[in-house]
Amino acid sequence: MTKIVRVNKNNPEIELIDFAAKVIKEGGLVAFPTETVYGIGANSFNEEAIKKIFIAKGRPQDNPLIVHIAELEQIYDLVKEVPQKAKTLMKKFWPGPLTLIFKKSQKVPYVNTAGMDTVAIRMPSNTIAHLLIKRAEVPISAPSANVSGKPSPTDASHVIEDLYGKVDVIIDGGKCDVGVESTVLDLTEKVPVILRPGAVTLEMLREVIGNVEVDPSLLKKPQEDLKPKSPGMKYKHYSPNAEVYIVTGDLEKVVKKIQELTEEQLKYGKKVGIMATVQTSTQYEKGEIIVVGDRNRPETIAKNLFEVLRQFDKKGVDVIFAESFEYDNIGLAIMNRLEKAAGYKEISAEGELP
Repeated sequence: MTKIVRVNKNNPEIELIDFAAKVIKEGGLVAFPTETVYGIGANSFNEEAIKKIFIAKGRPQDNPLIVHIAELEQIYDLVKEVPQKAKTLMKKFWPGPLTLIFKKSQKVPYVNTAGMDTVAIRMPSNTIAHLLIKRAEVPISAPSANVSGKPSPTDASHVIEDLYGKVDVIIDGGKCDVGVESTVLDLTEKVPVILRPGAVTLEMLREVIGNVEVDPSLLKKPQEDLKPKSPGMKYKHYSPNAEVYIVTGDLEKVVKKIQELTEEQLKYGKKVGIMATVQTSTQYEKGEIIVVGDRNRPETIAKNLFEVLRQFDKKGVDVIFAESFEYDNIGLAIMNRLEKAAGYKEISAEGELP
């Protein structure tokens, strides 16, 4: 039976954290909040415990996990070397939503890394997550706490919906602040490469360490034979039950196109969801309209994106039309998640429904 524990985000009750930490130490699974999304965690050094994560999520074995730490010293147990660029980034962005990829040490079981010699590590800033790792006295391996392929959980209710009965403890620490998973930066290449965009943006990274590249697979359908170095690179992710289409182009034309597409789908008896923004929501009259956020504050769109996809599931829509967003700053992370949710299905504001 899964135990649900409600913990004060700002002032975590230490006895509740210790209860969950004991479960981690004993080889159990604990779902817990981070500043990005909720994670499902196990002791990074316990291979049998980590295997339980893959079973609980229905996660492919070649999809690596992120190892979470609470103290900088822990990293030296986990990696072969810490390059100077890593030290600079850790000083600037840790704790926070940035995951760094290193050459792994022998202490890290291959089950964490999908058989690769690299390991992804981050230090979360969420108070509950940070304290849980500290009290467990081991690094915690944790992917997002959802059924594999579904929208990532940004509230404990989403975790309960997906994983109740499959984990030992769910810590309810309220809503996550960022709403999309951490940025993943590969430091094992000559030039650092973003493998997954997040709240620590390309622009922010370049400002701190200079040249940074973006993996070309981020916004296009990956090859079947891709061996992912980062979670979220290969498989369809973040998908609600409905078919999702991203409508691209000039915003005024996008709104008009979504109106036309909605009319067309309604004629076929389909229930239509529209992912709108503060700026456009009043322009839609038909369909299930949900406001994802404010275009002038794109961080609100990132924070609400996964929750809105789950809301469309609750409304039982058959098809979702989503407006597109700019690719700069956190917009890159938003569009990366939307593209994966849509299975890379785009409609030009000038084009027809495929």
